[in-house]
This record gives sequence, C-alpha cells and structure tokens, in this order.
Amino acid sequence: MSESREIRLPEDLCVAAEQRFGSEFRALDDLLIFLLQELLRRDTIDIDRADQRVVEERLRDLGYI
Repeated sequence: MSESREIRLPEDLCVAAEQRFGSEFRALDDLLIFLLQELLRRDTIDIDRADQRVVEERLRDLGYI
C-alpha cells in the first residue's frame, strides 16, 4: 500500500463505528479503507453502466438491437 495520511474524526463517531463494526474489522483504519474502496468501486460501476447505456443507444439507433 502507498504512504498513509492522518485524518481527524469526531471521537463519538469513531467509538460508535468501533462498537458497530469492531467484530468485522481489526481497526477503524481497516473499516475506513474498506468503505472508501467500496465507494470508489461503485463510482466505477456507475460509470461502466452509463457507458453501456450509451453504446446500447448507439447500437439501437443503428438498428443492431
């Protein structure tokens, strides 16, 4: 993994996240990494779907589908 950066979060939010997800993630850092990766992946999927719709519309306009 690349270099790390420090971020500041409200203490009560951190405690609530650790209580809720502590059994699934070793540390709050792991949870945040997972969440950010998931959000970025979803953006990629949304872009892929948008691209797919454009291609389908073009094919439809050309009479292929």
